[in-house]
Amino acid sequence: MEIEVYLTFNGNCETALQFYAQCLGGKVAELHRYAGSPMDNAELPAEWKNKVMHGNVEAQGHRILASDSGPGQPFKGYSGFSVTLNMGKDTKRAEEVFNALAAGGQVQMPFQKTFWSPGFGMLVDKFSVPWMVNCTE
Repeated sequence: MEIEVYLTFNGNCETALQFYAQCLGGKVAELHRYAGSPMDNAELPAEWKNKVMHGNVEAQGHRILASDSGPGQPFKGYSGFSVTLNMGKDTKRAEEVFNALAAGGQVQMPFQKTFWSPGFGMLVDKFSVPWMVNCTE
């Protein structure tokens, strides 16, 4: 079994996926637009044709799945979860990833040593997605 996060964005999914690929040292592996999909019909507003119906970023064998919220499905923001990165013992790399994700966002807890971890931090990125970056002893 594999559990993955699927994020929905307010029209800026492609930009977010490119940002995550850069921060995590990965790549945008898939990007499907509404145009050319089964949803591409007379009812699809023209401004939605180039939005992302489904995409993903792959980084170190893991994926973040995402899309723009569909037409008629207003984006309601994020609440009640955090995307968590467990970076193993590499605190230097973990702090680099934390700082990259924090660019343009808001740090909630600076990356630092805690009683359970040699490095942990919390942030909300510039797309309003909450993150926790954690290292193990």
